[in-house]
Amino acid sequence: MTTIDVTSHPHVVNDKIKVDYDDDDDDGDDGDDIPTMKTLLVNIYPVLLYLKNAKFKNKAGEDVFYDEFGDSPALFDIQNWQMSPNGAGRYIKVGYFDGSAPPGQSLVINESAISWSAEHTKAPRSVCSDSCSCGFRQATRKGQPVCCFDCILCPKGEITNQTDLRECIKCPQEQWSSDKQDTCVPRVVEFLSYEDPLGAALASIATFLSLLTAAILCVFMRYRETSIVKANNHDLSYLLLLSLCLCFLCSLIFIGRPLKLNCMFRQISFGMIFSVCISCILAKTITVIIAFTATNPNSSMRKWVGPKTPTIIIITCALIQFVICVVWLAKNPSFPQNNFVSEEGKIILECNEGSIIIFYCMLGYLGVLACLSFLIAFLARVLPDTFNEAKYITFSMTVFASVWITFVPAYLSTKGKYMVSVEIFAILSSSVGLLSCIFFLKCYIILLRPELNTKEYLIGKQSLVTKK
Repeated sequence: MTTIDVTSHPHVVNDKIKVDYDDDDDDGDDGDDIPTMKTLLVNIYPVLLYLKNAKFKNKAGEDVFYDEFGDSPALFDIQNWQMSPNGAGRYIKVGYFDGSAPPGQSLVINESAISWSAEHTKAPRSVCSDSCSCGFRQATRKGQPVCCFDCILCPKGEITNQTDLRECIKCPQEQWSSDKQDTCVPRVVEFLSYEDPLGAALASIATFLSLLTAAILCVFMRYRETSIVKANNHDLSYLLLLSLCLCFLCSLIFIGRPLKLNCMFRQISFGMIFSVCISCILAKTITVIIAFTATNPNSSMRKWVGPKTPTIIIITCALIQFVICVVWLAKNPSFPQNNFVSEEGKIILECNEGSIIIFYCMLGYLGVLACLSFLIAFLARVLPDTFNEAKYITFSMTVFASVWITFVPAYLSTKGKYMVSVEIFAILSSSVGLLSCIFFLKCYIILLRPELNTKEYLIGKQSLVTKK
């Protein structure tokens, strides 16, 4: 038997127990200033010492003992008044309460032994609301007791993993709530990868188009001595085809997990390659105008005939874009980031463009070059057809401008991997427009109609157009 120091009890002072009782003087005379509460110090330490160590069985065979404060733990029988078949009433034990039992086992009720009245077949509800299950939280009804509440589903990203919680628990940043809102699950990581069907399809198309462009380049180099290749400035054609091939290949940098290196250079490579490509088209158009203007021996444009003019145009236009890209890299380059807010339950791995202003400056500069090429080609379309590429360049720049005008709203309205897919599609479709409008007809004549690829035919066609 364990002995507890009674002096530690809050009612014990100097081995005496403090007892408060009411003054029974009801005459209302307070003249003697007698307090209404009196305190006695009763020396009962020996009695408590014996009581705390007492343990015995009563007549009913029940154990009787006391806790460290001298109190006997509560022990009650729970009885139910029931009517017997003959009409006599009696109490039936249906449970008990044992204050000394472990937590959760102090109250035991045998519900099957309970006899209910005719109006009730089960225990009446003691609250006005059912318990809120996992995934829901309690919302107290205004002006009603705390036992009256509504069960409200937790918002996305928050859970409750116990019943009757008043507040939802927010999931960690890397996790999201399950469909039942009762547990946090890892977010889905999303980016445009080569294993993704969309990424694989775009990569296959880009590879095929780059090989097609390389094949056309080989055709032009193989037939570089023919009239149609010479008439369209084969050096510029080579450079343009090489630029288009790189345009298709640069779209592959956009596919795959975003890393620091490919984030820094994917937009810059796209901007530089396209600026060279459009500069070649601009140089081709200006060369056509110079060629037809310089036919007069006294024309001042004769000094611009030759490879010097297109070289200056291409270097100057590409240099401006190069400066924009260098400033972008030096000031605020692109970097990889995890996007937790664009789509629920997902971590979108993407490239943050850094300075969005410089990004749109780069696109805007490409737009200026494209518009300039379109205007010059449109004005030169009426020149004789024999050596004139202006009308084909006009068609190609129309396709190019249409693609990139629709790209901006489509790019801004998409999220995640589809935003990258939109840009890749714009790169591929605009490059295909340039390739098909400028080179497909020439390849058809070179490979399938070689009788049209002669100087006599081109001169005859020019004479016919002049007479008309």
